[in-house]
Amino acid sequence: MEAHKTLKNMRPDLFYKVDIIVIGAGQAGLSAAYYLKKLGIEPGKGFVVLDDEFAAGGAWQHRWDSLTLDNVNGINDLPGMGFSDAVDTTDTTLQANTAIPKYYELYEKKFELPIIRPVRVSEVTARNGRFMIHTNGIQFSARGLINATGTWKTPNCPKYPGWEKFKGRQLHTGEYINSDEFVGKHVIVIGGGISAIQLLGEISQVTQTTWVTRKPVNFRKDEFTPDAGREAVALVEKRVREGLAPNSVVSVTGLPLTPAIEKMLRDGVLDRKPMFKEITETGVRWEDGTTLDAAVIFWNTGFKHTLDHLAPLSLINDKGGIELSGRLATQVTKDPRIHLTGYGPSASTIGANRAGGAAARELIAYLKL
Repeated sequence: MEAHKTLKNMRPDLFYKVDIIVIGAGQAGLSAAYYLKKLGIEPGKGFVVLDDEFAAGGAWQHRWDSLTLDNVNGINDLPGMGFSDAVDTTDTTLQANTAIPKYYELYEKKFELPIIRPVRVSEVTARNGRFMIHTNGIQFSARGLINATGTWKTPNCPKYPGWEKFKGRQLHTGEYINSDEFVGKHVIVIGGGISAIQLLGEISQVTQTTWVTRKPVNFRKDEFTPDAGREAVALVEKRVREGLAPNSVVSVTGLPLTPAIEKMLRDGVLDRKPMFKEITETGVRWEDGTTLDAAVIFWNTGFKHTLDHLAPLSLINDKGGIELSGRLATQVTKDPRIHLTGYGPSASTIGANRAGGAAARELIAYLKL
C-alpha cells in the first residue's frame, strides 16, 4: 500500500501526520476503516490503521483449534462483504482461527484499507491540539483517534491468596491449545462464560475436572429474542454513559441451554463448586476448610479492555470507567476527538460493526473533515 511504502522511507524520529488514526484491525477497527473510506477520508493521507499483529485476523488467529464454525459464538459480516463470500460456511468443521483471518485478509485487500503492521502502540499523548501516537516503529500524529484494541491482549487473571505457592500449572483461556495437554491431570476450570463451559466440556472428555465459579450461572431456557438482545445491550450502554466500567453482555443475558450444555448437566460435568478462598501448593482450599488437589488451574475469567496506551490522556474517572456519549456510546465525553469501539455495548461482533460506522461519522463531523 502507498502509505506503507511512504512510511518505510521515513526517519523514526519524525511523525507521520494524518487526520485520523485507527488502532487495531479486528472487527471494530476494520468496520471503522471501511466507513472512513466510504465517507471520503483518503486512505494513507487521511487515515491509517495500526495493527500489532503480523497478519490479518485480529484475536481470532490465536483462538484454540477446537473452536470451529460449528461451535463458535457469533460471527457477523463486516460491512460491504459477507463472511460467506470468503469462506465455505457450510463446512462447519473449519477452524475459526484460520477461517476468520482468511476473511479479514480478503476484506482488507478488497477495500484496499491502509493497514500498517506489525506496529505496536506504546502510548498516546496530546500536544498542540493533536494526538502523538508513539510506537515501536514510525511515530504518528493525528487530529482524531478511533481505538479498537479489543481485549484479547489483556487477560483478567485474579491473583487469589497463595497464587505463587501452587506447584502445578496455571493458565488463562488465551493460552489454551487443546485438551491433549491435560490428559491424566486433574483440572480445575474457573469461570462461568461461554468459553469456560465449552472448554470444560472438552477437557472433561479426557480427564477429571472440577468446575468453579464466583456465582451461580444463569442458563437461559427461553428463546433469546432480538428484543431481549437489545435490552441487554441497553443495560451495558447505560453503564458507560454514566461513566461506569462496562459489564459484559453475557453477564446480563445468561447462557443459552444448548443440547451440548444439557448433556454436560446430565453427565455431572457442570456440578458447580463455589469460588475457593485460597490456592495451596497442591490445589485449592475453600472457606470451610475443604481442600482439593489438582495439577492444573485453568482461569477462564475473561479479559480486560486493552487501554493502557491511552493512560497519558487520563480518560478513566474516579468510578473506574470512561464516560461515553454519541449515538452508540463510542465517543469519549471528556475528549470527543476520541472514540472507543469494541468497548462496552459495542464489544459484541454485531455491535462492533455498527459502532465503527457511528464512530467514523461522528468523528468526521466533529473534526469538520
